[in-house]
Amino acid sequence: MNLTNLTIDDLKRGWHQTATAMSCNYCDASWEPSTAIETIEQHLTIVHGGNQSSLIHLDSRYNTLTAKQQNLLTAFATGIKDADLAKQFQLAAATIRHQKFTFREKAKQAKLYLAIYQSVFESGQTSNDLIALPEQPGIVDDRFAITEDEVAQTLKQYFDFDHEPLQLKRWPKKQKTIVMILTRIIDEIPLKQPLSEAELNTYLRPIYFDYTTLRRYLIDYGFLKRTVDGRQYWRTTTQED
Repeated sequence: MNLTNLTIDDLKRGWHQTATAMSCNYCDASWEPSTAIETIEQHLTIVHGGNQSSLIHLDSRYNTLTAKQQNLLTAFATGIKDADLAKQFQLAAATIRHQKFTFREKAKQAKLYLAIYQSVFESGQTSNDLIALPEQPGIVDDRFAITEDEVAQTLKQYFDFDHEPLQLKRWPKKQKTIVMILTRIIDEIPLKQPLSEAELNTYLRPIYFDYTTLRRYLIDYGFLKRTVDGRQYWRTTTQED
């Protein structure tokens, strides 16, 4: 699947329109423009197991969902109740609700990021898909211009995405790599929620054994702020609803 040429609507329905045909996103199948949509949907169901499932389990470097997250999303799509889903996955109902919250927050982030990206890069500017970072001393020059491709490759190298929750395999040595690692780790911290040091540590400890180092770098690089007395922490990358 070539994500570059597909719109969000194309991805959601499983097929896209070309100059001469309607084409499947997942194979070489194509149909005349006059073909009934039901025919294409039948193809997606019979050949690919349905577009929704194919999209959730898409084998792409841009799909950073863990296997457990993919299974949860597949279950959510059935409309199953939280309590029943919790029993099925042997999790607390509160964990299921928190996962739903996390998915919603990530969707809001993605929506805002896409709006920003389109307003900047579709208005004539070209900068090779640069990743925005919090403003901070020491990260202001071109050495820290990070593309999405770089991030995708680096995250695969340093994180175990099959582990739930996210787990960092080792601490990087290069400063640019550290920035990319922190950019991913900060997504695990709740938005708009002041945290005590103990509460913050509950999020960081499962990610890496030296969670105090994670905390220090997140602060030093501007991803986290804290009160003068050090009793509360909060993300600086919060997005408005």
